[in-house]
Amino acid sequence: MKIYSWNINGIRAVVKKGEFQKFMANHQPDIVCFQETKAEQGQAIIDLPGYEEYWNSSQTKKGYSGTAIFTKIKPITVVNDIPDEFAKQASLEADGYGSANHEGRVIAAEFDDYYFVGAYTPNAKDDLTRIPLRQKWDQAMIAYCADLQKKKPVIYCGDMNVAHTEDDLANPKPNRGKKGFTEEERSGFDDWLAAGFFDTFRMFKQGNGFYTWWSHFANSRARNVGWRIDYFLVSTALKDKVQAAEIHADQLGSDHCPISITLTE
Repeated sequence: MKIYSWNINGIRAVVKKGEFQKFMANHQPDIVCFQETKAEQGQAIIDLPGYEEYWNSSQTKKGYSGTAIFTKIKPITVVNDIPDEFAKQASLEADGYGSANHEGRVIAAEFDDYYFVGAYTPNAKDDLTRIPLRQKWDQAMIAYCADLQKKKPVIYCGDMNVAHTEDDLANPKPNRGKKGFTEEERSGFDDWLAAGFFDTFRMFKQGNGFYTWWSHFANSRARNVGWRIDYFLVSTALKDKVQAAEIHADQLGSDHCPISITLTE
């Protein structure tokens, strides 16, 4: 069972480039969650007869944010957004940039043996004005997934917009305290681990040089000056079933690359 996540940064553009088709043909994921689709279902010409498609598009801004799950296995249920009880519990409300929980950022599918949750986490903004919302978002998402975890194990994936440790970005010292590498954001990641989730990639590989996002500036991708901000986290109950966790840096089309885990059946 191969499960993928990819911040596609505009599905229509990636389809137009032919990179979406290349990715699906080469990897043939059993389940994949895309983030930053920037589209509604039907706006991109996609012909994948073997897949069910489930989309969560932004309700507030067209062509912005958005997530989607494509799966060969029909889910039992699919739920969009963070449920109100967890959003309210964390006081997750609209801020000066809008309502993060109405931008199609979260999609969850229930399968027989686990929940699969994909998310596109809001970033803190260059001036860090969205740190308060980001902290509330982390609280709400962790509470939501921890509640699901009481029923079945959870596979959580997506663009989390944070480099957890110094090994997760090429230049940690000049970026300390900046968007994506603040103490608040990194602490939010620690809270996922405290809630019983494991960073699957670090189960197999240690050290730096493994990145999932690169700036468009200064030929960063070719020089591998990047950040690891896309993750698969799994519940403790699934840890022993994870056979591999990979970063597919050779797949082009977005400023992010796909990541995957392989589970035993």
